[in-house]
Order: sequence, then C-alpha cells, then structure tokens
Amino acid sequence: QAQLVESGGGLVQAGGSLRLSCAASGIGFRFMNMGWYRQAPGKQRELVASITWGATTNYADSVKGRFTISRDNGKKTLYLQMNSLKPEDTAVYYCNGDPPARDYWGQGTQVTVSS
Repeated sequence: QAQLVESGGGLVQAGGSLRLSCAASGIGFRFMNMGWYRQAPGKQRELVASITWGATTNYADSVKGRFTISRDNGKKTLYLQMNSLKPEDTAVYYCNGDPPARDYWGQGTQVTVSS
C-alpha cells in the first residue's frame, strides 16, 4: 500500500528556516520523479519544487534561490530545505510524484510564517 508521510512543518518567523521530510513506502521511490506541493487557504495546490529520479531539480519562481529539494533513495525520503521564509509561504505542504498520483496524497504538514 502506497504511503507518503510528511513532517517537519511548524511556526516560524519571517526569515527563518524549516526542513520538511517525506517518508515513502509501498512505491518505487527511487525510480519516481517527485515533487513538493503546497496549498494556501483559498488557493489551488501548486508545485513548488521537483526532482527527477536522476536528481535534476526544478523550482517555482516564487521559491527559487530559497528552497532546496533533495532525496535519499536509500531511506526512501524526500526533503525540502526552506530558507528565508516569507509570510506568503504559509501553506500546507505535501509531497507526491511529479506528476502527482491521486491516491498518493497524504495529510501534509502545516507551515506558518509570521511577519
């Protein structure tokens, strides 16, 4: 059974940092392109960072230079290092494949950035 479990969110002041983790099980993680997505209140879910199975990365313009996506295939874990956080980064963050699979959405982890 496929499962993606996000963790590492929290409340942080603007300018601070957080590191999110996504533990995968029941999927062929090392062969999958993966992504971090976020959904802010009243907004659609958006892809903020992606990484291919070969470790090529891509970022949304809004987070480029501040966020870093990485993966550890041995641990089946996806990471998102978030620096210089802004209030507009406040959202629930999810991991999934890229493109996302409907059945893989987890509960997400809340990130709240105070000004």
